[in-house]
Amino acid sequence: MVPGIATKTAARPVAWAPQPRNMFVFGAGFVGRYVSERLLAQGWQVSGTCTTVTTKRELEMLGMNASVFDGTEDSLENIHSLRQATHLLISIPPIPGVGDPLLINLDEDLRRILGHGNLEWLCYLSSTSVYGDCGGVLVDEDHTVNPKSESAKLRYNAEKGWLNLIDDPKLSAFVFRLGGIYGPGRSALDTLAKSKSLSRKQKLRESKQYTARIHVADIYQAVLASMSIRCARKIFNVVDDDPAPRAEVFAFATSLIQRRYPDMITETIDAKPAGLDYQEMIVPAEKRVSNARMKQELGVNLLHPTYRSGLQSILDAWQIQPPLPNTSQ
Repeated sequence: MVPGIATKTAARPVAWAPQPRNMFVFGAGFVGRYVSERLLAQGWQVSGTCTTVTTKRELEMLGMNASVFDGTEDSLENIHSLRQATHLLISIPPIPGVGDPLLINLDEDLRRILGHGNLEWLCYLSSTSVYGDCGGVLVDEDHTVNPKSESAKLRYNAEKGWLNLIDDPKLSAFVFRLGGIYGPGRSALDTLAKSKSLSRKQKLRESKQYTARIHVADIYQAVLASMSIRCARKIFNVVDDDPAPRAEVFAFATSLIQRRYPDMITETIDAKPAGLDYQEMIVPAEKRVSNARMKQELGVNLLHPTYRSGLQSILDAWQIQPPLPNTSQ
């Protein structure tokens, strides 16, 4: 059991065969959209939410039943496809100063709509940030949770809320604590190729010795694998095998690009924020995150166990369509 989260003791997960059903995705962003597209290709009915009308049209073109939801609504009654959901993926981050908009404002709606017995599987996408600073030690899902930042505290509160939202022993409910997410269109390669500057938050992370990460294709693998087991409540770290520092990842990405596209990178991206000395850059959240439970209990065999294979696969896809540089001022 994870300290602070009330989880129900369950027998060892029992294998079962997942069949195409009805998936609802709260937050069809980078991960939610990736999962949705692949489930649609397997014959699933997929519905979900996004925050703009433009994105809604894009999702509908993929075959999704999409609804606009930005966290300010006071009811879910107009999202009719939610009632038919057999599977629910939650990929909406907490709102700063508020928390999870669904649990804070719409928990009664959720219980009423989802509590009719159709729902078989629920998964909340959280973050390894909930562990806080662990001094660089290896942490698994039973390690004490000690979130430091506001966002990490809100994530942890959301984990507890989603795991305990519906009291149904037949419901398989999961929390995935994800490392830093990367994949096609969202990687160190893309940042370099588009000549995008690192954000202040990204630069602050450069001083960390360890950084957990996971390729979006392996998140999808974990999602599918969790659908193939029955268990009441379970938390999994979903990370790769190599918590390499960001500076190492960007150095490797640079070398990949320079070998294949020597003229693509026209400037060096400075990793250190202006106006900060080294001591101010240090972010006290060092930890190495174990993925042993994911491998042993879900049987996930990582497609990209390190950033090297993940970035190489992204670069190989560029042979079809390299990203365009960012020319905006």
